[in-house]
Amino acid sequence: MKPGQASRTAVIVCTARALADGRLPGFSDPTSISLLPEEAKVKVERFRSGGKPRGFRETMQYGQLNGRAMIMAARTIAIDEAIGAAPFPQVVILGAGLDGRAWRMPELKDAVIFEVDHPDSQRDKKVKAAPLKQTAKEIRFVAVDFTRDSLDKALQAAGHDPALPTTWIWEGVVMYLTIAQIEASLATIRQRSAKTSRLIICYLQPAFFLPIVSLIVRKVGEPLKSTFSAAAMRRLLAKHDFQVVQDEDLATVGSRISPEVVKAARLANHQRVVTAEFV
Repeated sequence: MKPGQASRTAVIVCTARALADGRLPGFSDPTSISLLPEEAKVKVERFRSGGKPRGFRETMQYGQLNGRAMIMAARTIAIDEAIGAAPFPQVVILGAGLDGRAWRMPELKDAVIFEVDHPDSQRDKKVKAAPLKQTAKEIRFVAVDFTRDSLDKALQAAGHDPALPTTWIWEGVVMYLTIAQIEASLATIRQRSAKTSRLIICYLQPAFFLPIVSLIVRKVGEPLKSTFSAAAMRRLLAKHDFQVVQDEDLATVGSRISPEVVKAARLANHQRVVTAEFV
């Protein structure tokens, strides 16, 4: 992301969730439309109104938006399922972006949520989230620039308790960090994790068409910096004493939702969601 600006990929991801809200079995994110900037809201509302696309270019855009919505629904459901499978008193969302879980998931009613993000993105998020009714027990905003700030010190200052089990969510950050930056964060996560704590990561695996994805995100100022095979991710997590519980591609997740999601997710099978437990 560019200095002084909120993350543009966070807006893209939230837009996709807003487009998918209520359209798929088991998927709902009513917070997403509220968290978007006005320009993105207009796009979502027009798409959801059923208005016909104008011309070839807009027809192509609508097709891309629909596919992106299916993909993001699968990713979101995979992470929500992992959170619900092991409810803990603390949830740390690393690179929270426009994540709305603290305002929409009843499973978090007994949890303190630590929303960790770049201060530029977090500033906008606070304004947009202010009118929403939270479902989490408590929400604490923790401003961190992962490329230079100490995650450990920031969490300590925010009152995170390393003696209590924590669910760590790392949904849209790892692919934008170098291996050294990922390792540094994992060392902190390990240090601040009680036994049975869980780490949920969305990561990218090498794929034939990944260079196209890389080109798109580079254009918005957020270039990809890391990919992992499932085996490499398992070794990386084991190095920090996390044992993989589940690791799925999005098409597998989509098979639990609908054939439409499976079809779209096959085009995004460079994305995987892994859940690991601290042992």
